[in-house]
Amino acid sequence: MRSASVAVATAVAVGLTGCGSDGGGGGGAGGGADRINRLAVMAPADPGGGWDQTARAIAASLEEEELVGSTRVTNVGGAGGTVGLAELANERSEDFLMVMGLVMVGAVETNQSQATLDDVTPIARLTTEDEIIVVPAGSPFQTVDDLVEAVRAEGRGVSIAGGSAGGTDHIAAGLLFQAADLPIEDLNYVAFSGGGESLAALLGGQVDAGISGVGEYAQQIEAGELRPLAVTGSDPVEGIDAPTLTEAGYDVELTNWRGVVAPPNISDEARERLLAVVAEMQESESWQNELEERGWEDAYLAGDEFEAFLEEERQRVRGVLEDIGLVS
Repeated sequence: MRSASVAVATAVAVGLTGCGSDGGGGGGAGGGADRINRLAVMAPADPGGGWDQTARAIAASLEEEELVGSTRVTNVGGAGGTVGLAELANERSEDFLMVMGLVMVGAVETNQSQATLDDVTPIARLTTEDEIIVVPAGSPFQTVDDLVEAVRAEGRGVSIAGGSAGGTDHIAAGLLFQAADLPIEDLNYVAFSGGGESLAALLGGQVDAGISGVGEYAQQIEAGELRPLAVTGSDPVEGIDAPTLTEAGYDVELTNWRGVVAPPNISDEARERLLAVVAEMQESESWQNELEERGWEDAYLAGDEFEAFLEEERQRVRGVLEDIGLVS
């Protein structure tokens, strides 16, 4: 068995458009001269997936804690978030956040996107989450071994749904194939722009298996509509009756991170406002409740440290994509 171990995280970029900030210092958001009155939160994906869930959770927490006057969530789907990234690169509002994560890091590479992570102002990493491999409840596959042996026998006759090409789900599938000594050319990966679409394909029997963040499939697993085969982190996930891939005999470890970034070239004052409001949200009871309810791990990392992490991830993800044949 070949080793395909990698520890990566998925990014969440949340776009908050501040159309009416009062004043411009670097202090907190709660009620002073630096309060952000209106924020538009962009999820660079279609509704239903992890970025959309994160954007809406952020907006709800910010409003519940009265850290901003109001929020507006928008969805800009396509190409693993790089369509939204291109919009962010041209955004002129300063009080603006976009959700992003590991998916976008890979999508910039696989889509050869003109807009890159050089075109953002990093604000904070917020969460990490295990990936999970599932099949429809009526599937003959009871274990990951069953899925692997079916691919070994049928090759591209076995289809696996997930998010955008080059994203976390695609990387997880590629790492599993690598660890199982399956030819990467036999990976029939069906990419969808949002978690809702991949879920519909699974429940409709259009694909044989699916890979996504645990939170995106948790409700259907609990309802008995999907069967979990394995999770990709270092430890089993509470409430999910499935081993880790390592426990199942495949040397793969992968976690998906999400965070938020702002437009490029914003003022120092605007950056400090955004850092402050996200920091207050991260510490709030409502945000901690969101993490617990959705099964997300707190992975807060802000400002310059997050910027350094992003650069490390860009180098790491490119190496992984090269290893599994997704970029040359």
